[in-house]
Amino acid sequence: MISEGKICAIVAHDAGGAEVVSSYVRRQNMRCIYSLEGPARKVFERKLGKVENLSLDDVIRQADWILCGTSWQSELEYEAIGLARTLGKGSVAFIDHWVNYRERFERNGEIRLPDELWVGDAISINMALKLFPSTPVYLVENPYFLDIRDEIKAIQKETKNVSSGLRVLYVCEPIKEHALRQFGNERHWGYTEEDALRYFLNNIAALGKPVERIVIRQHPSESPNKYLWVKKEFNLPIAMGGNSGLVEQIVNSDVVVGCASMAMVVGVVAEKIVISSIPTGEGSRQLPLSEIKSLRVLIGEFLKNKLTQ
Repeated sequence: MISEGKICAIVAHDAGGAEVVSSYVRRQNMRCIYSLEGPARKVFERKLGKVENLSLDDVIRQADWILCGTSWQSELEYEAIGLARTLGKGSVAFIDHWVNYRERFERNGEIRLPDELWVGDAISINMALKLFPSTPVYLVENPYFLDIRDEIKAIQKETKNVSSGLRVLYVCEPIKEHALRQFGNERHWGYTEEDALRYFLNNIAALGKPVERIVIRQHPSESPNKYLWVKKEFNLPIAMGGNSGLVEQIVNSDVVVGCASMAMVVGVVAEKIVISSIPTGEGSRQLPLSEIKSLRVLIGEFLKNKLTQ
């Protein structure tokens, strides 16, 4: 692996990659300089406090190696990998997810890979090795999950919840924006975030128990007003979330629902019931975690039980 004892340039834009890289930095004795954009700025400030933010060119020229996340909303990490290679600096990308691996490193048909890929689990390493057989891939214990477990324990000690029904957290993500950017078609995967949310709310009875509340949490890159239409369209106990911390909201919920959001993985770590609301069949965006239940399967079981009653 690339030496960690020298000055490291930290480069990140999207929240998912920033969560993993910032947790890694906080847990290691590293000398770092930073080039952060977008949601990554708030993530790093939350964990590390105020950091000096430099231009991409400055951090790569001053550093001995770079550690970055991966983004689909930005060209930042893609440009960082290219500039590091031009300047003869070693580069590492820490992959934070299980879907769209190739798209994280491809722009306009050109794939630009770092010198090393780091992943946090056995599923990820197999996927990365299959897709990028010529790039060294290393398994590094996911530091974000370590932080999450610590945070869950701290919140659970302070929280005593008594509820009369299921408390549901629905975690959103900008699916059609991603599809349009990568493939030029908002419906590339056969559904949008609105389709998936409607699919869940129209079939909420498949949960099998009364629902006390449904909190809809928009993705960090989404407008707080994006899902206000839901409260008008559905006569359900719906509230908008996103102001309090993700882990706190998950701890205070019984069920976490979404499509392929990292928040669903946090739900698995927190040992919650986690459900995929993807309305189509299994595809490239399906999280490969056995703990995540399929809403399509739950609906089938619910209807079968009704017919036999």
